[in-house]
Parts: sequence; structure tokens; C-alpha cells
Amino acid sequence: MWEIATNFTEVLGAVLALLWGLAARRPGRVLVGLGLVAVVVQVVLVGLTWPTGWDYVSNRVVLALPLMLAPAVAVVVVSLPRLEPRWPIHAAAVGALLDFYVVFVDRPAPPYTVNVIVLWAILLGATGLLWWRQGRIRALPVLAVVVVVLGGAVFYLQRASVLPDRVDMASMTDLDWGGGPVGMGHEHAMRNVTDLTGPSERPDAAFTLVAQEKWITLSSGATVDAWTFNGQVPGPELRVHQGDLVQVTLVNQLKSEGVTVHWHGLDVPNAEDGVAGVTQDAVRPGGTYVYRFRATQAGSFWYHTHQDSYLAVDRGLFGPLTVLPPEAKGLDIPVMAHEWTTPQGVRTAFGASDTLRRVAVAPGTPVRLRLINTSDNTVWGAADKDPRTFVLTGTPFTVAAIDGADLVGPTPLTDVRLPMGVGGRYDLTFTMPDHPVRLTDLADPGGGLLLGDGPAPAVRSDLPDFDPAGYGAGVPSPFKSFDRRFKLILDDGPAFYDGSLSFPSTINNLLFPDTPMLMVRQGDAVETTFVNRGHNDHPMHLHGHHALVLSRNGVPVRSWWTDSLEILPGQTYTVAFRADNPGVWMDHCHNLKHAFQGMVMHLAYEGVHSPFQVGHKTINRPE
Repeated sequence: MWEIATNFTEVLGAVLALLWGLAARRPGRVLVGLGLVAVVVQVVLVGLTWPTGWDYVSNRVVLALPLMLAPAVAVVVVSLPRLEPRWPIHAAAVGALLDFYVVFVDRPAPPYTVNVIVLWAILLGATGLLWWRQGRIRALPVLAVVVVVLGGAVFYLQRASVLPDRVDMASMTDLDWGGGPVGMGHEHAMRNVTDLTGPSERPDAAFTLVAQEKWITLSSGATVDAWTFNGQVPGPELRVHQGDLVQVTLVNQLKSEGVTVHWHGLDVPNAEDGVAGVTQDAVRPGGTYVYRFRATQAGSFWYHTHQDSYLAVDRGLFGPLTVLPPEAKGLDIPVMAHEWTTPQGVRTAFGASDTLRRVAVAPGTPVRLRLINTSDNTVWGAADKDPRTFVLTGTPFTVAAIDGADLVGPTPLTDVRLPMGVGGRYDLTFTMPDHPVRLTDLADPGGGLLLGDGPAPAVRSDLPDFDPAGYGAGVPSPFKSFDRRFKLILDDGPAFYDGSLSFPSTINNLLFPDTPMLMVRQGDAVETTFVNRGHNDHPMHLHGHHALVLSRNGVPVRSWWTDSLEILPGQTYTVAFRADNPGVWMDHCHNLKHAFQGMVMHLAYEGVHSPFQVGHKTINRPE
């Protein structure tokens, strides 16, 4: 109901402006009546969305509705019943256009003071002009003025949206202290991110990753013009044990592109995080870089480049990272779900297998499938709206871990779908039965992973969705109070970004580099509330930290730790984390298209400075 009502409110303003415009041009009681009915409908629709929460309707109630209602009241009081004078009807058309602008185009986030001043100045100025002219406005001059004004606005917005040649992470001035003590900011830093490195002693596990261009053949015979690590896709599994000191040497043999390696979900020291322009410069072709960190967390993680990652991850610069606990046993398989762009079309695959892959497994074997979603969903549904969805058939199973963190008291599941946002991981565990077990990506029901001998079990899609909010016993919260509270409103709308008109997703109605820098002090308990007021799903990923999910839509959940939280349209999540890993950390939507279009912000510790830059005249392209 919320999604239907909010979608109608977005377009009704434009319809209403057309009705009022026709009514002003050729006065008629039918058109005026329809206009007044549409006003009432808009009020009712906003009322239907209100139960979702004030954050979802505040811009409509504070800004849009008054701009639409005031001229409509003037029509009733001044123009009826003779439909003269007509200036209130013209003003009603202006108010309806402003309503459309607020709820569809601009979609502002609080505070609204500046918006109120500007929008009411426009409405009152237009109303005054219309009253002065008493409805005798000639259409052609007015149209010419409108075209000139709109054309100038579009030109200005397009030019103003072009990203700077250089953006210094230390120059960000929109600092949000979350209601806690305000410090000197990161520009008065005592520590540099380059000093926040891993241990220097001899490593327990050493790997080399070589970025190379190579044509890859999938199991179906489809080919991929890939960027690879070590000539394969996905890159080689990096399998280590909890507590190991890990050293990874990155070698860039790409022809012209920079590369980094980010350890997704592993809370490494800041200098080892691998984000171009934030924690390091991208490694140029022919260059090398060494990462060192201790794998303190056991679980399922993955690595990928964080340089131009919207393009580079899609083309293959990623791989699995598995940190084993001391008691690991049985069959343990990382499964990386990806969509490959090939000359034969988009192919849905587990790794490089876009057909059904068979693996022999003896009955009675403990099995852990480390399911990792590495790409946006462009086949199963709308690319920006629906999470990728999986089904495990043939056996009861448990979701033993989410995003590398074990769940408390997981219980057996059967006949459920497993939706998963980009970057997320589920560990699925079971004991192998005496018949086949199949894992399927519903984007391609004919493919997947088949364990055991025999015919593949049928795949069903008409199943309920697994919901971690009500699963297991939940993690007890270590948080009794909070030092800082942040609220992030996720939305989208038409806008220019870097000179191009698109439909980007925003954070508090802002795009990088104008998004705020969330400021914390080491040791702070931090609460963050995400409000998805837009049309798209957003798997929000904070580097360097895991967050405990506390509530959804205001209702407490059975808490779990996450680093890639999938937030659907109309959902509000509140999470908490401890600021215990100093640095400057990227915080972004892991639908990498959204990040590429500016849905990126950063978390910075007071007193920590990043010397790196992004921009057109630097090598660094973090998304």
C-alpha cells in the first residue's frame, strides 16, 4: 500500500497542474471540480503513507501539501462560482507544479527551512504577478519566459554537477557529529591513515594477486572480456585461519586501469582497506602494493577492487576470502553469485559456471556453502529494486552466519527463498543426505550447484522469504546508551551528476562529494537509522566495522551483526556499532551503480587525516 500510494503522490502534482492549466485557459466547472477532487485525493494519499512514519511524509506535509492547498482554497473562496477572477486558478497550477517538484524532482530531506523560504517565495511571487495581470496573461510571452528560465536552470545544474578535478578527503566541510561533542575535525589531524597499518612481522599466509586482462570462457561456452586476478574468475580463494597474519601482494598488469584490493567485511586496519583516494592511491599499471592484516574474524568474506569498482567488479576483479575457525570440518565451498556481460547476453552464474554444476558429496558429510552475492540483479527483476534471490532444495538447512558473523540459535529451514543484497553473505549448513541437494539463483532456474548423484530436484520460486529479523535467538545487545546518533534518509530522483542527467540515489538528498562526513571519536557507541524513502533497494556497507541490527520499522528484531544491510523501499532500520577501528572509512550503497552515481559518504574519526584525493585529474576512482 505504501509503495502504491507514494508513487501516485509523485505524479499527481503534474496531473493536477495540467488540470488547473486547462481550467485557467478555458474556464469550466468540470475542470475546476476535477482539480479540487485531485487535491483531496492527494491529501488522502499522503494520509495513507503517514503510518509508515514521519520521515516518509515530512517533505510532503511540510512543503508540498501547503503549496498545493493554499491556491486551491483561493480558488474556492475567490473564483467560485463564476470562475472569475482566474488568477487563483493559475496560482493553483503553479502550486501543483511545486508539489510535483518537491515529491518527484527534488525530494528534499530535513531541515526544510531554506526549502520553505524558496518555494513560498516562488508561489507568492507568481501569485502576485498573476493577480496584477488579472488573468490577462498572453500565452506566448509567458511560455518564452518559462522556457528561458527552465533552460537556464538546466544549464546551470548541469555545469554545477560536474565533479571537481580534485577532491581532498581532508577538505570535507559538512561534518555531522551526530549530536555528540563537537571536536576540531579531521583537518586538525594527529594521525594519518597511512600510519594505521597491519603488523610488520613475518606473515603466516602470503598470496600474490595479479590483475590481468583475459578472455574467459564460461561453462556454457559464452565468453567474457574479463579483468581477472591470476587469470581466473573469480580470483583464487584466499583461505586462512583465524589469527593468521596475512600478506597479499597486488601486481597490476592491466593496460591502463588502476587497481586496489578491498577486503569486504573484514575489519582490517584503515591503511589496509584498499579504497582508492581514501586509504591509498590506486596501483598504476606496472605497479605493486602490499597489504598486511591479521584475520581476527572467522567467517565468509570476499575481496574486490575499490577502484572504478562499478565497472571493474562487474568484469571480474573479485574473489572469495575465507577465514576458518580452529574447529572447521567437512566440505566447505565458497559460492560467488555473479552476472557476466558476454557477447551472448547477460549470463547468471556461480563463479564461472553458468550451467548446472555437479559436485560429488558422500552422504553424511557436513557441508557449509558460503554464498556470496557479488553483483546487482539485472535479470530476475528491476535492477535497482529487487535483491538477488536464492533457493536451497533437497534438505533442511540452517543459516549459520550472516556477513561472516555466526548467528545465535539458528534453526532448520525448508522451502524458503533467500533474498540477499549486493555484498551480502549467508553461510548455509547441513548434513549431506542420500539424495541430491541443489542451490539455485532464481535469476536462472536452469543453472546452479548440484551436490550428490541423481536427478536434480525441482526448483520452486513461490516460497516465503527468509527473514533474519525473526530468525534464531538473536544477539544480546552490548549497547546501553549512545554517544552519537545519525539519521540517513535514502532516496532518489532525477538529477544531474558529473554533468549527466540520470536518476541517482541520494543520502539526505545529497550526492558525493556534498554528502556529510559522519564524525566519531574512538570508543563511541554509535546509532544509525536508515530510512529508505525511495524506489530502490540499498545494501548499505560501512567499511571497517560490523553493525548490530536493532530494529526494523520501529519494531525490535532478533539482532544480528552485519556489514551489508539490505534496506528495501519503505523500510527503516536502526543499527549500532562501536567506533573501535580508527581511520577514514567509506560508507556507501553496495549496489555499485548507485555508488558510482554519488551514493557515497564517509565515516571519520576525530584526529585522523587522509592525504589522498579523488577526481578527474587524479588516478583515483573509488567507485
